[in-house]
Formats: sequence, C-alpha cells, structure tokens
Amino acid sequence: MSFQSLNLLQPILNSLHDEGYSTPTPIQEQAIPIIMDGNDLLGCAQTGTGKTAAFAIPILQLLSQKITNEHKKKIRSLIVTPTRELAIQIGESFQAYGRYIRLNHTVIYGGVNQFQQTTALQKGVDILIATPGRLLDLMNQGFISLRDIEIFVLDEADRMLDMGFIHDVRRIISVLPQKRQSLFFSATLQPEIIKLAGTILHNPKKVEVTPSASTADTIGQYIYFVDKANKNALLMDLLRNQSIKTALVFTRTKYGADKVMRLLVKNNIKAEAIHGNKAQNARQRALANFKAQTTRVLVATDIAARGIDVDNLGFVINYEIPNIAETYVHRIGRTGRAGAAGTAFSFCDAEEKAYLKDIEKLINRKIPVIHDHPFPLTGDIAEAIDNQEKRRRPEYMQSGMAKSRRNWRPNRDR
Repeated sequence: MSFQSLNLLQPILNSLHDEGYSTPTPIQEQAIPIIMDGNDLLGCAQTGTGKTAAFAIPILQLLSQKITNEHKKKIRSLIVTPTRELAIQIGESFQAYGRYIRLNHTVIYGGVNQFQQTTALQKGVDILIATPGRLLDLMNQGFISLRDIEIFVLDEADRMLDMGFIHDVRRIISVLPQKRQSLFFSATLQPEIIKLAGTILHNPKKVEVTPSASTADTIGQYIYFVDKANKNALLMDLLRNQSIKTALVFTRTKYGADKVMRLLVKNNIKAEAIHGNKAQNARQRALANFKAQTTRVLVATDIAARGIDVDNLGFVINYEIPNIAETYVHRIGRTGRAGAAGTAFSFCDAEEKAYLKDIEKLINRKIPVIHDHPFPLTGDIAEAIDNQEKRRRPEYMQSGMAKSRRNWRPNRDR
C-alpha cells in the first residue's frame, strides 16, 4: 500500500514526498482510514512505529477540509503528551506534514517562560500540542479555551500514568466538548490503561500492530555481564569501535548521566547529557547537536529521552539496566525505528540480574550474552574462561553466534 491509496489530499501527499515517505507503516495504514472516517481510536503501538504520523496526517486532512471564518482563532485539535521533547517532536511532525496546508499549530510546555507561547495562542492556532501541567496553567490564566475541540489525542498514555499525570488528564477531559473525536495511543494496554481509555473513547476501533511488550525484530540485542566498578572501562572499550558513529546511552539517574558525560568528555569523546535538571534550551541544543552528529554520545535519563527521535540512530547502550522492564522496551526503541536496523547493548552487574530476568520474561526471549570482553563479572570469570575454550572449538566457529560476536567485537588498542 502507498500513501496515494489512502485518499489523502494532494498538499499532504506533496509534504510526505518531500519527507521521503511513500509507504505507510502498519499503524499508519490501519489508523489513518479509521480516523478519517470519524471514529474514535484505541491504538497500541510500540515506540518507533510511526504513530505520530498516524494521527497527525488525518487530523490535518480533516481540519483542512472544513476551514471557515468561524474557525479563526479557535483551537480545533488538542494533542496532550507527557514530555517537552515529545511535544516538540509532534510539533515538528505537524510542521512537516502540513507545510502546504492552511492550518497553524503551536507547542506549549513547562520549564520555560510562557510569553512566546501565550503570544502564539493570542494570534490563534488550529492545533495545540501540550504537556498537561502547562496546559492547565494557561487554561487557568484564561489563555486557552477547549470548548471548540473537534479532535482530541492522548498520546503515550502509559507514560502519563507512570509520571503521575492521571489527575491532570482527567481535569482536561472534564472540560472537553462531549461531541468530539478522541484518539488514544499507548505502547502498552495494561488494565488501568484500558480503564482510562473507557472514560475518553466512544465505541472505539482498536488497532494493535505489535504485541504490547515486544521489541522490534530489527534491533540486535546483546548483554555484557560486568562489575559495576568496571562499567566505565567497558563503555570506553566499546566506544573504541569506530563503527559506532553515534550512541544514545541511558542511565537511571540525573547524577549518573552527568557522571558518564564527564567521563566521556575527559576521554576526548564529544558527549552531552540530557535530563530534567537541564534547562530547556540546553536540552534542545544537545539534541540538535546529536542529530547533526557533532555530538557522538548523548547520555540521557528515561524521562528526558521518551521524545528523542533521531533518524538512523544505530546504537543504544544501557549503561544501567532499568528497574522497570517496560522501560527497556522504550529505551531500545530509540533505535531500529520504522523498520531500520539497530543495536542495543546492555551492561548488567550482579545486582541488576533480577532486572534482566524481568525484561526477558516481558519480551519473551533470551538476550544473547557477549562473554568475550576485558571486564567480565567477577563471579563469572570461571565461566568466561570456559566460554573462551568453547569458542576455539570448530563447531562454535561455524555457528551464528560466533559470526554475530565477530561482527560486534570492538576494535581495541593493542
């Protein structure tokens, strides 16, 4: 199927052509016709499947088909999303797909001065992309009215719950018009997510393009067992592989992200950190540098990284294993996006083995272990020696694992 077959307006098709898009992803192929028919939608799709375009494209089409003078300065579509980065990313998507459409949009989020945002709102916008806190704040100040909303989107609903936004979301829903089209997207469909969807949607169509806890088949996943004290050394060893042009490194804490960033900079690797304590302009600058590949390594916490969307990002490194299994799926989903290939390396120390077990149970697969590295977990040294002997055997050298290991072995200084 092509975008041409979805009966999209020519200006939108021209925009998609400019972006190099010709074939919709599964979530787009299924969701776009449902939305354009005016149905409510419950969409379950893992990160990186193209779900932003799945709702942005039909919203642009539906709103552009009925533009009148009475619509001027009225907010007709609202997209609520949990993080600043994701809000900005969605805004960029509307800009790209709607460049030839006479609709305007703005993005509002906290952590920055509100002046530019309120100025844009006073000029009038058709589409508003917002984080919950700043949206409620500007509603309370009288800058925003939601009485004319025709299409409402709740994006990343599972993340909303994780971040404690459920009460804010309910307050927003309570002031929306009863007569509206609602679209609900989540990477997982846990019972509490289904319950929340039931309060928002009316007779929804459901689209679930992948199992809720799966990882993309295009992502190669590998585990390094390593002592916590040796993670820095292992990271430096891995980054000696010059085929790793850029890498997104995850830590669990803001302090940890800054610490890893300083280590890399000290070793002449261009790196920046992105987390909640960073000013918004600093976060956007770091992300822009990473996209331009002037920064080789971006070190991030989970809350800051949810909205990171970098074309052809080849490598994700879990410096620390996440203590929530679903977070692993979201992390490695930053690579292998929209069918592209990617690689995810994870450093697992002794205390994190329980987290790894939870992850493998969630994704229903064993993650291959790379034993041949200079910093094996202390308790696993004997096992590592045995594995070295095993790798010398002819039957192992002919195996797929041996080939995979040779492909990803870092180039080391001798």
